[in-house]
Amino acid sequence: MPPQLQSQKQSGPRILQGDLSALSPAVREFVDVNVTLCQPDSIHICDGSDEENRAILTQLEEQGMIKKLNKYENCWLARTDPRDVARVESKTVIVTQDQRDTVPTPVGGGVSQLGRWMSQDEFDKAMGQRFPGCMKGRTMYVIPFSMGPVGSPLSKIGVELTDSPYVVVSMRVMTRMGTAVLSALGTGEFVRCLHSVGCPLPLKKPLVNNWPCNPDQTLIAHIPDRRQIVSFGSGYGGNSLLGKKCFALRIASRIAKEEGWLAEHMLILGITNPAGEKKYMAAAFPSACGKTNLAMLCPTLPGWKVECVGDDIAWMKFDKQGNLRAINPENGFFGVAPGTSAKTNPNAMATIVKNTVFTNVAETSDGGVYWEGMDQALPEGVSITSWKNKPWSSQDGEPCAHPNSRFCTPADQCPIIDPQWESPEGVPIEAIIFGGRRPEGVPLVYEAFSWQHGVFVGAAMRSEATAAAEHKGKVIMNDPFAMRPFFGYNFGQYLSHWLSMADRPGAKLPKIFHVNWFRKSPTAGFLWPGFGDNIRVLDWMFRRVNGVAGAMPSAVGYLPCSESLNLQGLQQDVDLDELFSLDQEFWQREVEEVRKYFTTQVNDDLPNEVARQLELLQQRVKQM
Repeated sequence: MPPQLQSQKQSGPRILQGDLSALSPAVREFVDVNVTLCQPDSIHICDGSDEENRAILTQLEEQGMIKKLNKYENCWLARTDPRDVARVESKTVIVTQDQRDTVPTPVGGGVSQLGRWMSQDEFDKAMGQRFPGCMKGRTMYVIPFSMGPVGSPLSKIGVELTDSPYVVVSMRVMTRMGTAVLSALGTGEFVRCLHSVGCPLPLKKPLVNNWPCNPDQTLIAHIPDRRQIVSFGSGYGGNSLLGKKCFALRIASRIAKEEGWLAEHMLILGITNPAGEKKYMAAAFPSACGKTNLAMLCPTLPGWKVECVGDDIAWMKFDKQGNLRAINPENGFFGVAPGTSAKTNPNAMATIVKNTVFTNVAETSDGGVYWEGMDQALPEGVSITSWKNKPWSSQDGEPCAHPNSRFCTPADQCPIIDPQWESPEGVPIEAIIFGGRRPEGVPLVYEAFSWQHGVFVGAAMRSEATAAAEHKGKVIMNDPFAMRPFFGYNFGQYLSHWLSMADRPGAKLPKIFHVNWFRKSPTAGFLWPGFGDNIRVLDWMFRRVNGVAGAMPSAVGYLPCSESLNLQGLQQDVDLDELFSLDQEFWQREVEEVRKYFTTQVNDDLPNEVARQLELLQQRVKQM
């Protein structure tokens, strides 16, 4: 049963756990102000302990919000209200004094695709309509959390106030959370995060799947000047686990701009060659481009080893020696389940068999999970219940798991987690990889001519996506730096910030590459086998960083010389000519598409150097 209102009158909320007087004055004030605003029944200050976690999981199970999955150790399934299943870009805003601080002004005053701005007045009004009394009858959980290893010079601390126990158990996986963080914080600065599902008790209407949410009123707002995040109406991870995209990208990118570092939507991997030499690389891909698969790659080349530092977010800062050092600010993986299988990502499959919260996947009658692309035959007699909590068969014509269903799992359970993944000083990044899903025209790999050219390559990133509204087939979408939904400030200024890294005295700038695993032949499907064979491309990059692999200049960048990709033992024939061919007409169109995007969306905020790189590309394409 969902919790119902307890009738006794009280003066102020009960303290269920923790000591308000032990909080720093700033944290105490943050709690007090929002207790007055939201009017919770009780307060629970999270300590992050195993006992607390077990108690909250039991409570969630009793309320019918999660179900134990008996096939695995300490694994749980949540089914959400079908109206609360993903990030809601249309209701995700940045609040600044001036609109141009948040987004460039599109040509002709159209709608920006690079973020949504809200004025301070509009935000104050939205807060006043939503938050007063929103936690009545519920517990306010106080979650102190660290993005990055506790005490690392690269880490930042936040405090999230939430009325969702699901958020508490998920934040314990995704961040370092609890008493140790309050000790590390002392009287220091923190990001203020406020979240409510927007369902005060008693309920006005019954819940769907015992999942409290208020989709009509959903709002996710970021106030960078105040280091504040406010989220209302959604319990879904990307909207409610405020350490994730909200803090680690939107707010952190703005802090990074002010402090001279980078907060990016990038995986981090360690790669060791057969001679035992190791390098670290970071890579940015839009969704559905195999980011987690690359972060946990199983190499097909003998003697190579890949280890995972992080699969989603990288915070990177130059150290005194000029090395770009990166940490993964997260503590877990919040991965898309469909498409994850023993073939595509055996390491992820091995990670999620214990201590994992699954959301909106299908359930098997023997207490396991199931989703599209899992590629596992079910034992005889085992049936499937869909994410909608209905019996399911493959003839139903709809997926058993929601396409955005998730696993929330501890990173340290990954069999190939890098030994340095929690290193306080971070790992040294020697290569940055951009990529997208491009069925035609874009070669398997190329290297940027310079840092400035590499920034242009990131800015011009495009990737195939389904047109979500009408499903009229595939469209190529601009997704610069794979950050389009996550910029915390004006994209033009973001590009200037990236360019400024080249002016840092003594900076050892990583090489920048672009990859495309998804080029197709007109007749025979994908030209490149991908997955574990992507090590062959990483091997070439590794040798390029060492200055030993052959490369030849082309219109788009340096391409591998013939024979410089190691294709030994490749299971399928690969047509390298087709994989690396450059079609002049295609690239002329590409130049025009990128120019159109820059002109309409970035407008006057486009740095001159990025415009110059586009002109240089156009000239090279002309000479093809």
